[in-house]
Amino acid sequence: MADSHAPLAMLDEAAIAAAELRTDPYDFAFVEHALPAGLKDQVLEDAPRIPDRGSYGLPDLEFGSRFDAVVKDLLSDRFRHLVEEKFSTDLSKCPPCIVMMGNTTGHYNEGYAHPDSKHKIITVLLGFTREWPYERGRLRVLRSQDRADYAFEFAPEFGRMLMFRVCDHSWHGFLPQKGQRMSLQLCYVDSEMYVRKEYMRHSISAYAKSVPLLRKVIDWAPRRLPGAR
Repeated sequence: MADSHAPLAMLDEAAIAAAELRTDPYDFAFVEHALPAGLKDQVLEDAPRIPDRGSYGLPDLEFGSRFDAVVKDLLSDRFRHLVEEKFSTDLSKCPPCIVMMGNTTGHYNEGYAHPDSKHKIITVLLGFTREWPYERGRLRVLRSQDRADYAFEFAPEFGRMLMFRVCDHSWHGFLPQKGQRMSLQLCYVDSEMYVRKEYMRHSISAYAKSVPLLRKVIDWAPRRLPGAR
């Protein structure tokens, strides 16, 4: 994690600090413009190009300097302190792990409801989609495993941020929709070992998707956990 207390270069610190912490159905906060709209074109020009579905680990992504500046903000001590204050929790011993989604296929069980791994403490989602005109595919804060039973939803558009505390009922997901759906996920997790395992898992998946035959197998593989809805 970057050891920097300097002002954030890209993220809107005031907007993030001012976001209301909501507690129903679990602790979460939404920021409409965590990245100023005026930065959209230059940041998206430098964003990773992700050709396939699924998520890719930060070490496997290539991007330009302005997207890199956003990543450095997210990995900074200053941003971590904002999250700590929001959720009244100490994350100083919780390393960050970043993965990014680029596309969705619209498969019927894509976006399945899940509460996140028990190794995750706080999850931060940041949208990088230029626009999302669809009714489906919006991330939902769920009250249960049923994706129709939601308390809040937002489109994964540029600059929108959702943060939530991971717990046994922090259900979230989205209804399937084919499209370019760029969304970055930063998680504060319980160990460096988990970070290494996650990046290794995503690296193997990225390699498999680069091989045509393996990619076909992956495209037919289930997108959900048993019993998820």
